[in-house]
Amino acid sequence: MGKRELETCFSPLLFDPELHADSIVVIIDILRATSSICTAFENGVLSMIPVAGVEEAKEYKKRGFLVAAERDGIILDFADLGNSPFNFSRENVEGKTVVYSTTNGTGIIKMASSAAATVIGSFLNISALAEWIISQDNNVMLFCAGWKNRFNLEDTICEGALAERLLDSPLYSTICDSTLAALDLWTLAKADLRGFIDKVAHRNRLKKNGLDDCIDFCLTSDFTRKIPFIKNGILRGDIFNS
Repeated sequence: MGKRELETCFSPLLFDPELHADSIVVIIDILRATSSICTAFENGVLSMIPVAGVEEAKEYKKRGFLVAAERDGIILDFADLGNSPFNFSRENVEGKTVVYSTTNGTGIIKMASSAAATVIGSFLNISALAEWIISQDNNVMLFCAGWKNRFNLEDTICEGALAERLLDSPLYSTICDSTLAALDLWTLAKADLRGFIDKVAHRNRLKKNGLDDCIDFCLTSDFTRKIPFIKNGILRGDIFNS
C-alpha cells in the first residue's frame, strides 16, 4: 500500500460519509465538546450517548439518564450538566452513562459514525491519538465541528497540530488544500496559542456568557491518553481496548 492520505474537512456541509467509509475520522470540537468528552473518559465515565436534538435529550432525561446538554454554550434548563470540561469531574461522572447534546459536536459524531473508525480528538489527547492513528493502516479525515456549519479557527488550529504530527511520519501525505491551510494556521498560532485563541469568535461567545474559564485547559496537550470512539451509537472510552 502507498502512503496514507490525510484530508481535512472544515464544515459538516462539506462532509460526505460515503467517501470516507474506509477512513479514520477524527472529530475535533475543542471549545468545548471534544475536550469535555476526553475529560469525561479520563475521569471514569462509563459511556456517553451523543444525541443531536434537544427533544431526544429530554426523552433520555425522562427515562432517568444523566444529561449534559447546551445550546450556544448555555446549559439547557432540563440538563444536569453543561458543556464545560470542568462539569465532567470524577465526582460527577465516574462509573456513569451520560447523554450528551451540544450545538455542534454531537451532530457530526453521528454523521461520521459509519467510518472505519470514528474517534474524538482534542489537544488533551493529541499525542496518544497521533500514535494510535500511525499504528493503523487507514486514510484519515480530520473533521472540524465548526460553528453552525461554518468554518472556525480553533478547531482548524487543532487539526493543523495533529496533521503536523501525522505528516512527520513517512506513512502519510496530503494533497488536500484544507489540510495545508490548517498546517499554515497552526504554524502561525503555535508560538502564542493562547493569544491566538483570544481573538476567535467562539472564545468571545464564551466570554460574553461567563463560560471562558476552561480555555487554558482546552489548550493543554496530553491531559489524557484516552481515545474515545463511537461504536453502535455509543461513545466508549479507549479504542486501544476495543
